[in-house]
Amino acid sequence: MTAPPPESDGDHEPAEAASAAPAATGGRSRGTRVVFGRSWLSSGFGLGLGATLAWLTVQTVLEVGSLLTLLLLAVFIALALEPVVAWLTRHRLPRGWAVLVVLVVLLALFAGFLALVVPPVTDEVDALIKAVPDWLKQLQNHDSALGRFEDRYHVLQKAKDQFSNGGAAGLAGGLLGAGRVVVGAVTSAAVVIVVTIYVMAFLPSLKRFFLRFVAARKRPHARDVTDEILIRVGRYMLGNVLTSVIAGLATFIWCVVTGVPYPAALGVFIALMDLIPIVGTTIGGLVVSLVALSVSFPVALATAGFYVAFRIAEDYLIVPRVMKFAVDVHPLVTVVGVLFGGALLGIVGALVAIPVAVAIGLILDEHVFSRTDAS
Repeated sequence: MTAPPPESDGDHEPAEAASAAPAATGGRSRGTRVVFGRSWLSSGFGLGLGATLAWLTVQTVLEVGSLLTLLLLAVFIALALEPVVAWLTRHRLPRGWAVLVVLVVLLALFAGFLALVVPPVTDEVDALIKAVPDWLKQLQNHDSALGRFEDRYHVLQKAKDQFSNGGAAGLAGGLLGAGRVVVGAVTSAAVVIVVTIYVMAFLPSLKRFFLRFVAARKRPHARDVTDEILIRVGRYMLGNVLTSVIAGLATFIWCVVTGVPYPAALGVFIALMDLIPIVGTTIGGLVVSLVALSVSFPVALATAGFYVAFRIAEDYLIVPRVMKFAVDVHPLVTVVGVLFGGALLGIVGALVAIPVAVAIGLILDEHVFSRTDAS
């Protein structure tokens, strides 16, 4: 007879399995602990690296914020002049020559403005310099109005004391700071002009480059929306020029009626300043009010009141209506957009606020409202 297999053989296998199970379990638990440890380490490292990169990005944007503002201004000017360049190219003029013609016209307008403004300003400065000795004599004459003013407030003595107690260093520092401001302004103007010329010359290739980021089947529609945005921006610029012409004509008529000197020069000056949102008309009105002091103090006060009233009418009546006609933007959007843009990016933000609102409105109409209306 065949002997039955020993029971110990059958017992060994479960024992081995039993001993292997804890080992396997322990191995899995140790592996799990290792995986969790690596996961927490990688997650913490990733969060730290992401926070560091975000902080560096914010710092970089803040450092180059002024440069980005200048680039944004240059792009906006190029887009605003694009309808004129496109009109010239449609009349069989090469794009390079069209850009050159636009630049020459702008340069001629600027030269004409200087020719109109510089002579009266030079005459006023010469008259001011010639009047200084007479003012000094009146300060020393105790019977004159300036002499009595000097006897009461001792302006000359205070000026001498201030100059002797370190005022010269402060004056030198002020002159140095003014020089830096002038150099910075010239540099910023050069950057804006150069970038504007490049964008105007290569705008079609730039459009093709950015449209390549859009899927090929959606590219024609995106091109149509982009062209419509550019057309609206051009209309906005024309509307802005129209409001500036209104401001210049109003200034010319006011100066002629009240007898303020140099009405044509001041009208052109106000028209140019009115192109700057928020502060343009205010600064221009202050300058015209100071010039009106040469007539009389009541005339200067009336001029200041005239510009306050005109500023209110322009912001809440003229500009919203003109922009609604030019770019089909609701007047409330115009006012709120200019306020928000000015709060975020200053003058440049207020300048580009309405075109940005137009672009957002077109994108919403094409990609959001069309789907919601069809659903």
